[in-house]
Amino acid sequence: MRLRRAPYDGVVVCSPVTVPYQRFSPQPAHWWAGEALRLLARATGFGPADIDGFCFSSFSAGPDTAVGMTQHMGLSPRWLDHIPTGGASGVMALRRAARAVQCGDAEIVVCLAADANQIDSFRKGLSAFSRFSQDAVYPYGFGGPNATFALITDAWMRETGVERADFGKLCLAQRANAASNPLALMRDPLTMQTYLAARAIADPVHLFDCVMPCAGAEAFIVTTPEIAEARGLAGAGILGTIERHNAYHQDPVQRRGGWAMDIDDLWSMAGIGPDAVDCLQAYDDYPVIVAMQLVDLGFCPEQDVVDFIRRTDFTIGGDLPLNTNGGQLSAGQAGAAGGFQNVTEGLRQILHCPLGAQVPDARIAAISGFGLVNYDRGVCTAAALLKAL
Repeated sequence: MRLRRAPYDGVVVCSPVTVPYQRFSPQPAHWWAGEALRLLARATGFGPADIDGFCFSSFSAGPDTAVGMTQHMGLSPRWLDHIPTGGASGVMALRRAARAVQCGDAEIVVCLAADANQIDSFRKGLSAFSRFSQDAVYPYGFGGPNATFALITDAWMRETGVERADFGKLCLAQRANAASNPLALMRDPLTMQTYLAARAIADPVHLFDCVMPCAGAEAFIVTTPEIAEARGLAGAGILGTIERHNAYHQDPVQRRGGWAMDIDDLWSMAGIGPDAVDCLQAYDDYPVIVAMQLVDLGFCPEQDVVDFIRRTDFTIGGDLPLNTNGGQLSAGQAGAAGGFQNVTEGLRQILHCPLGAQVPDARIAAISGFGLVNYDRGVCTAAALLKAL
């Protein structure tokens, strides 16, 4: 018998921080992490001595893990976690930090992700990404995520009937949302004609289906309502979360994510349905994963996904505002920070302090994560629902 999941009472998520992204940077991940902590200190007044919990994610901080980062940053936490799951790490950090605060293991937890991006570092990082990559992908010249997602995209298009123009609608909406975000790396308007005419990278994946690697950092704080109130920090409560790894491993190629396995738990725990969501911050390394999440997160059944995409306005003022800062497809993918970007942007929208335009009357944000892609699928998925207090 499964134990009943405890609600996330007595926990507040607050103080979203983004260190402005750069396409390339000579600075290491440690510098980006330090800059995020500096911005957090400026926004909250919390210094190193106040922080008693630290949760860290990075692809490029090695050989340091969270332990090494505490020494670099002058921290002395009594609770520590290192989450190496890339795009799923933000929601996972949120879950773990919230339970630590509930249990009294920590009172002020900083959740932080930071990554550098130097010339050729992305390619070198991918070559040692996983044992699957080393043994079953790179020796055969099948390197990088573009080819992997071409297989996933092609299979999903065949199964659902989604066309490139449908993916284009998602990409255009996110680019339109990025226009008001001064930190987005790609803010120029994108037309459907330009999207469809873009060169193929690994057919059916074309240029504007691919994220732009960059350097950057994201952070937020999980604490108690009393501490947040004493510091004058606006915060959000956690309505529900889910997390799953290596779901549906029997599928020959990914056609669904772990969200589908646990989505009923998420909505049941929250006591709401998809219609109550004011904005969706979905992990978006490629548009096929965004479309897949529309189904797996319960916004539409798979047989209706084509019609749902075509009839829905995903811009900030639309029916379902999607990745309101532009998402990774337009703001940039700062390594593991891409997995935190959805949390910080969703939090900003419902606290009414966005980087760009505000979703009208936003109170509830749905957030998702997706990470650790091997040669045929992403292994890690997570999602959360946040509500402004």
